[in-house]
Parts: sequence; structure tokens; C-alpha cells
Amino acid sequence: MFQIALMGHGVVGSGVAEVFYKNRKSIEKRAGQEMEIKYILDLRDFPGLAYSDKFIKDFETIVNDDEVKVVAEVMGGLHPAFEFVKRCLEAGKSVVTSNKELVAAKGAELLAIAKAKNVNFLFEASVGGGIPIIRPLHQCLAANEIDEIAGILNGTTNFILTKMIREGMAFSDALKLAQELGYAEKDPTADVEGIDACRKICILASIAFGKHIYPEHVYTEGISKITLEDVSYAEAWGGVIKLIGRAKRDENGKVTIMVSPAFVSGESQLASVSDVFNGILVRGDATGDVVFYGKGAGKLPTASAVVADVIDCVKNWGIFKAPFWVAEEDDAVLDYKDTEIAFYLRVRCDEADKALNKAKELFGEVTPLRVPSLTGEVGFVTGIIGEEQAQKAAKAMESAGYPVLGKVRVLDY
Repeated sequence: MFQIALMGHGVVGSGVAEVFYKNRKSIEKRAGQEMEIKYILDLRDFPGLAYSDKFIKDFETIVNDDEVKVVAEVMGGLHPAFEFVKRCLEAGKSVVTSNKELVAAKGAELLAIAKAKNVNFLFEASVGGGIPIIRPLHQCLAANEIDEIAGILNGTTNFILTKMIREGMAFSDALKLAQELGYAEKDPTADVEGIDACRKICILASIAFGKHIYPEHVYTEGISKITLEDVSYAEAWGGVIKLIGRAKRDENGKVTIMVSPAFVSGESQLASVSDVFNGILVRGDATGDVVFYGKGAGKLPTASAVVADVIDCVKNWGIFKAPFWVAEEDDAVLDYKDTEIAFYLRVRCDEADKALNKAKELFGEVTPLRVPSLTGEVGFVTGIIGEEQAQKAAKAMESAGYPVLGKVRVLDY
């Protein structure tokens, strides 16, 4: 009998218990072992549940019980999750988690402990929720040299942008609706400012490139400055705006990584990913482009991924098979200012032709974008240009009397 402990009984934690007890027979059959949840750690009381007798309030009970072989951490946050997970691994217990903040910040350290103790640290639910992405990246695509990953990694921002694109809803109204529907938190900062997507692309890049990429080294920009005018110019260009997390390795092994809004062509597979769905594109040298698609969050999809990791730990007890990467080298991540990309800009002007001529002078050749309903301004898309050069050119446009009203990167996916 494999005894399991569950740390946290919030949305995901209660989902884990629900999935486990609902599908227990098939779960045990797939694991090849009888299983039981022995403890559920939470400071709150949950009377009236069929498993109310499982609740405890002291973590020491879990870490000191040798019968507990697998621990599922679904508390969220960095502390005390990190301390609890570290001690469980050091005690010879396998740990699974849905905690993207924990994996993005401490993954290399925790994986090293798991490997030394010959236990597992698995985190399928930390990136795609119910979308399988960690295991395929680590196992199914292992024969590939993966040089690039890009995707829509946050369902909340994708929902907001979808409402802006399809219904002409202002950002503030779309955010309010997302909160009413439970897609966005009361404090939506982690979602709308790209922090959540940053943590996820860091995890994917760490797996793909074998070195820990820390969120604090990643340039991150959210969608809070995107306007309906920007959406209209994207449509005139032939695409849509998406919040994209992307990581690319160059021939020297250096990593360019960023989270930002971007123009994406209407022909791209990512352009059709809408509402709360996520889409993750992986470019391998053998497979070409592979796209993983589905709901990136939600109680039961995320819980399903957590339970699947529990099954994996039980089936492979005594065998380390988690993804693995080493602590990051200091110069692993390139300064985003040293990279090149195309940009869309919209500027205020009285005469569009004069503004476009100035843009050509500063940016090189540009493609004009016109939206008939928008007057007193003009939009354009640059060619490939250095990030730092684009910033200087945008400031020069403003100094020349053409205030920049919007600036978004243009990607080729």
C-alpha cells in the first residue's frame, strides 16, 4: 500500500482528492499498486467531507512518517512550499507539484536533491495545467534538438485578448468579466503583467536547454497597455495580438527569452488559440513544429495532471526519471536588447505621410497600416531591427513631434 500525503486543499488540492477517490480503482490499476491518501495538510477545517478524518495541521507529521512515500504539494507560493518540498525530498519521499513559482525559482536545486536521493520531483501540472507538455518535452521529444519554444501560456490574458478582438471589449471591461467568471484573481497582476507566463516559459526553457533559467533574468511585459486601437491595427496587418512567452537557443548555446504581447499572423496555429485555451509550439530539428493545445488551468484538468504524476512516482519507485537541468551559468541568457525583431508602432500625427517619412528615416523601410475609423494617427510595421535601436528610434519619433501611442513586437510563428 502506497501512502500519499496532500499538502493544500484549495481549488487544485480539493480537485486532486476528488479525482483520486472518484477514479481510485483505475488509478491503482495503472500504478500497479494499492494507494491511499493518508494525510491532507491544511490550516482550515473541512467538516462533512467523506475524507474529513485525513486532515492535519502539522507538516512534521508528514515528513516524519516513513509510510508516506509520495507527497503532492498544491499549496502554491514559494514559502513555505519550498522548505516543505525540500525536506520531503531529503527524507526520501517523491514529490509532485502544480506550483509553477516553486519550480521556476528552485527547480534545479530540488531536482538535484531528488536525484541524489533516488526519488522523483515531478511537475507536469505547473505549466500546461491539464495539457501534457512536460512529459512529452522530456520523453517523447527527447531525440530532438529543441531550439525554440513559444506559446500562449496564460488562459486569463488569452481570454481578455479574445474579448477585445472578437467583441471590441475594452481591456478593463474584459478583465472585469474574467474576474466575474473566475478566470482572473482579485489581484490579477501575475496574469495581466505576464508574471505567470514568465514562470512557465522558464520551466519549459530549463527542460529544453538543460540549464536553469530564472524568472528575474527574463524581460517580461504584460497586456495592460494593449488598446482596442492596437487590436484594429493588428487586424489591418492580417493577424491578432497574443501574449507570447518564447525562448530560443542560438548556435553558441545562449538563450533569448522573453514574455510580451505580439502581433501573430492569422495563418499561425497560435492565432486560432482563443478564450482560456493555451497553445504551446515546440520546434525540434527532427519533428519540426509540434503544437500542444488545451485548457491551461482549471480545477480538474490541473488535478488530473497532479494525480498522473503521483501514478508515475508509484510506478517508478526507486528510479529517478524526472526532467533534469543544472543551475544556470551566469551568462546563459542574452540581454534582450541585443536581439533583433520587427515592431508595430502607432503614432499621433496631423499628416500621415510626413509621419511615415520620419519613421522610414529612423527605422528604415516600414509597412504602413491604416484603419479608416482612426484619425489623427497612423500605424506601421518595421523590418527586423535591434531592440535597443527600436527604443532609440521610438524616442526620436516622439522628439520629432509624433507621440508613440502603442508599440508591440511582431513575431513569425
